[in-house]
Amino acid sequence: MTQHSVSIRDLSLNFGNVKVLQHLDLDIAQGEFIVLLGPSGCGKSTLLNCIAGLLDVSDGQIFIGGKNVTWEEPKDRGIGMVFQSYALYPQMTVERNLSFGLRVAGMKKEEIDKRVNRAAEILQIEPLLQRKPVELSGGQRQRVAIGRALVRDVDVFLFDEPLSNLDAKLRSDLRVEIKRLHQRLKNTMIYVTHDQIEALTLADRIAVMKNGVIQQLADPHTIYNKPVNLYVAGFIGSPSMNMFQGTLNGNVFTTEDGTAIPVGTYQFTTPAAGSTKAVLGVRPEHILLGDDARAMPFNTEVEIEIVEPMGSDTLAWTKIAGHSVTFRCNSDVLIETGQKIVVGFDPGRGSIFSTETTNRL
Repeated sequence: MTQHSVSIRDLSLNFGNVKVLQHLDLDIAQGEFIVLLGPSGCGKSTLLNCIAGLLDVSDGQIFIGGKNVTWEEPKDRGIGMVFQSYALYPQMTVERNLSFGLRVAGMKKEEIDKRVNRAAEILQIEPLLQRKPVELSGGQRQRVAIGRALVRDVDVFLFDEPLSNLDAKLRSDLRVEIKRLHQRLKNTMIYVTHDQIEALTLADRIAVMKNGVIQQLADPHTIYNKPVNLYVAGFIGSPSMNMFQGTLNGNVFTTEDGTAIPVGTYQFTTPAAGSTKAVLGVRPEHILLGDDARAMPFNTEVEIEIVEPMGSDTLAWTKIAGHSVTFRCNSDVLIETGQKIVVGFDPGRGSIFSTETTNRL
């Protein structure tokens, strides 16, 4: 176990008859940034709380730094945790909030001051040390909450949706700060979120969860471009991946309305035998327009239904083969509702899934 910072072996957690986590295995390397991603109720925060020792597991084992901590108290696991709520003591200054746990542990004042000053410098909250939480903005409070974990000088940091209470601008700013913090400290970090942008931008690897099971564990590029099943494909991406229902026969995918789409450029993971019910998924940004579209293996003329300018790019809605489709183009390309235009894509950049198993083909 020593080659991994955190190892989870056959972990299960039940609340009565409800199975929340089911036979999970997960190895996290030293210094890795892992994001647990999924919708509400998928088990991601529950898994984090099991690692932290805040919940007793029903079965399985948890190792941190090679040590079996399955039944250890949270304080003995060598972890620092940052919660969704800041959980700061309102009557204490920032400095006292940061040092509270160390003072309770009986640490010497010189060492406490050293750790508090180091955390304040890293998080750029030195001017705030004598303020109380009520005098701080949401972003500053979250920095203090991160600092409280930082002063513990541990190898593993756990983040439970730390940015979800902040507005969009602050979330973006603090996301950069957390990434910079990880690059500077090189500690192991496990981060829970339902926000795919946070996951894709922060993670070395993402664990996409559903119903207490990890559906796919991979780097962000693989998760986005080669989702392992329909669930991952539909969950990752905004706007969502366009899905065409149909039948796969050899190198031709035929949609339900009879449109034939050549898929000879697609690299199959598991080749389908004979005629198979399947789903072809295409990302909005992989649908091209005009002359670029005509050079694609599949192209067709469509009518634009809705246009949504986004600033740096433009989203548009149309129909291809009877399916509602979203595509993304550069904002320099001027398109308008009712316009007829040629669109096309290369299925080799898409994803094909079995309708029966929902797994990638």
